[in-house]
Amino acid sequence: MFKGILIEKDESGYRASVQTLDEAQLPEGNVTVRVSHSTINYKDGLAMTGKGPVVRKFPMVPGIDLVGMVEDSTHPDYRSGDAVVLNGWGVGEGHWGGLAQKARLNGDWLVPLPAAFSPQQAMAIGTAGYTAMLCVLALERHGIKPQDGEILVTGAAGGVGSVAVAVLAKLGYTVVAATGRPQDADYLKALGAVEVVDRALFSSPGKPLGRERWAGAVDVAGSHVLANVCATTKYRGVVTACGLAAGMDFPATVAPFILRGITLVGIDSVMCPRADRLLAWQRLATDLDVAKLGQISREVGLAEAIPLADRLLKGEVRGRVVVDVNR
Repeated sequence: MFKGILIEKDESGYRASVQTLDEAQLPEGNVTVRVSHSTINYKDGLAMTGKGPVVRKFPMVPGIDLVGMVEDSTHPDYRSGDAVVLNGWGVGEGHWGGLAQKARLNGDWLVPLPAAFSPQQAMAIGTAGYTAMLCVLALERHGIKPQDGEILVTGAAGGVGSVAVAVLAKLGYTVVAATGRPQDADYLKALGAVEVVDRALFSSPGKPLGRERWAGAVDVAGSHVLANVCATTKYRGVVTACGLAAGMDFPATVAPFILRGITLVGIDSVMCPRADRLLAWQRLATDLDVAKLGQISREVGLAEAIPLADRLLKGEVRGRVVVDVNR
């Protein structure tokens, strides 16, 4: 028996609660992991509150991230005692996820826990930080260098944004952080942002083209925010898009693409190939100041995670929330 958050949907409604579960209830998989920590991401918030069609079957254990120790394995790459990390792959949506003390998974979804990180630190990074690193890698791959100019990070006080600001700053980029929470300005500057701007500058419908400013950008918002970021990106600049916190729509024109030659790069962290995942975690181990994880994250227990889900969707949660599933 083990504890976990279970999402149920029936004639009584939609609800998430901490329950005692039986190992026999775990889904099929060739690796069983004793989980030590998980996280709360935006997608987990949607799943636990029912405010988005994230969960594809019920009952479901949410949690798109986990770290823990292999308890049992028939997968050739893993054996009992191995420390592993999981991000994405539809876990917490169609397959029981990490917000429980045990998980049974497909071993192909796992990567080894990097030696540079403790389990808690790995979850302080989690899908959000790994996604941020994928964005940084995309900027580099498309030739954006620190000397090219400012990099804008939207939703900067959130999980993806916080790690993106910290990594980009350590790599020598000039980072401008956009947030709707002016009270987080000191926090963002401590992570390495040289300037903090109001999210409202990007939130309303804008012109097809604006004044060129950004050499590159990491956008978690979508909608008008992404459209305005593209419209103000410099000639041959690069914008990475990895979220939809402001909406799934993209009310833009082709002007930035055909008149300024900018590149819009989509970042998918869920089904990202294993080689890219390994590279992202390898780079996080060298390019993220581990000391800053204490500023970026806080830790809660399983029961505390449920009420935090709604606050996260409202933009009231700063940085990363690590869940100690044994609390």
